[in-house]
Amino acid sequence: MASMFQPGAGAIPATLVEISVSCRNLHDMDVFSKSDPLCVLYVKDRGSERYRELGRTEVIWNNLNPDFVKKFTMHYFFEERQMLRFEVFDVDSKSADLSKHDFLGRMECSLGEVVSAGRLQKPLTGQNIKKGAIIAVTADEMTSCKEEATMQFFGRKLDKKDFFGKSDPFLVFYRSNEDGSFTVVHKTEVIKNTLNPNWNVFTIPVRSLCNGDYDRSIKVECYDWDRDGGHDLIGEFFTTLRELSKGKCGQNEFECINPKKKAKKGAKYKNSGVITVESCRVVQVPTFLDYIKGGTQLQCTIAIDFTASNGDPRTPTSLHYINPYQPTQYAMALQAVGEIIEDYDSDKLFPVLGFGARLPPDGRISHEFFVNMHPTDPYCAGLQGVMQAYSNALQKVQLYGPTNFAPVINHVARFASARRNGTDYFILLILTDGIITDMPQTKEAIVNAASLPMSIIIVGIGEADFDAMVELDGDDIRVSSRGRYAERDIVQFVPFRDFIRSNSDMGISKAQLAKEVLEEIPDQFISYMKKHNIKPQPPQAVQSLPPAL
Repeated sequence: MASMFQPGAGAIPATLVEISVSCRNLHDMDVFSKSDPLCVLYVKDRGSERYRELGRTEVIWNNLNPDFVKKFTMHYFFEERQMLRFEVFDVDSKSADLSKHDFLGRMECSLGEVVSAGRLQKPLTGQNIKKGAIIAVTADEMTSCKEEATMQFFGRKLDKKDFFGKSDPFLVFYRSNEDGSFTVVHKTEVIKNTLNPNWNVFTIPVRSLCNGDYDRSIKVECYDWDRDGGHDLIGEFFTTLRELSKGKCGQNEFECINPKKKAKKGAKYKNSGVITVESCRVVQVPTFLDYIKGGTQLQCTIAIDFTASNGDPRTPTSLHYINPYQPTQYAMALQAVGEIIEDYDSDKLFPVLGFGARLPPDGRISHEFFVNMHPTDPYCAGLQGVMQAYSNALQKVQLYGPTNFAPVINHVARFASARRNGTDYFILLILTDGIITDMPQTKEAIVNAASLPMSIIIVGIGEADFDAMVELDGDDIRVSSRGRYAERDIVQFVPFRDFIRSNSDMGISKAQLAKEVLEEIPDQFISYMKKHNIKPQPPQAVQSLPPAL
């Protein structure tokens, strides 16, 4: 998808591509079962030798030949050599720390290689990795289609596959490619011990299902689930989104055909069951920009860690040390992220909170104070006002502790709770050295905030162990508290050290940090609006030009 046309402006030509990954003949690392593979994609930063993680696929249990459903999306620049590294792991626990899982191999290539090859196949390599394992990667250009399809299917009289039971059926959906191959795009849940399953309703972007082409072939396979990963094919059928979109009708009853059974039985074979469309609805999906153009305001609150674990600000080793020749890491992070958010805030006024300090005049400990030291007004005028208030506060407070996140999260949640109708969306930016002391209370606060129009960005400052922060970032495992799970993933954690190096170009590092920190906000924003069925308002009137003289 090319970037938007803007007369009078300049733009680097870019195409949005979707990267799909499959593996074959992976090494079996588990004693009593097969490996449980996960693929991680790293992208090499421009102008450096450093790779940063772009994302992870889902885990596919008990499978040495996985076709991962989760895709990676990124911009393809024809004029750049964009280096990629794929690493595959056998997952052994719920930990997000990759060092705690078995390494199954890596492959490096450029995005240009993938695009030109159509399907790039290379061996997985690495220390002590046996030969024979391969990884296959494809890159498909994504259209600007904004539609999504919500569908439900049921099956009747499917073949019995289990010796001591019936079948455990599930469906797999594939998008057809230009070269005649197919890419898996969705799997339903497994329905245990039945020949007449009713699968749950699911929603999928139209561009994932058929790249916006209603007449492109869609393949659907029905399998009987087996614990060892060797799922048995019950049958398959082909359709298009144009057919499916007609909903429940005689035309949308599909005979499930097993090719091997048909070849063996010949004319005696009828089918292996029937799959029917219970419902299918295609709707236009509003984008993040649709809401912004309709007047939704982003309200950003900044919270800064003033605890003693940051070090005495009078000493050069402190993360808060005021160096006349170089800003603190806190100041650099504030500048990088604030410059982006400031553009979306109409009044340019930012509430800035501090936590973990002793305050004048009596030295009382506070986990929720106004950094500008005003008794009732936390607002700072623009990014410059934020930087000035932060600098002044370092001269007036005593760094202390403990490091409690829950008070500042609950502070912003109170405001978000009063504005649930889509007029405002709240972003809490927490800058911290990561030594958190109220983890149970913080998890409770996040679970409560997940139902509100709110996102939380945590930027880890310094060289601490940030495992606790990774736990709060619910990309893989949703945050929970006392048996309740957060209804949305609203936390994004980024370690600042990955973006600032003493010999690097500081401008590039700041830009990369801002991109990494803010890239999940649009999806989190949309997830709230969609969950609560909030539609964008019509675009606000654009101020007209003055009459020509």
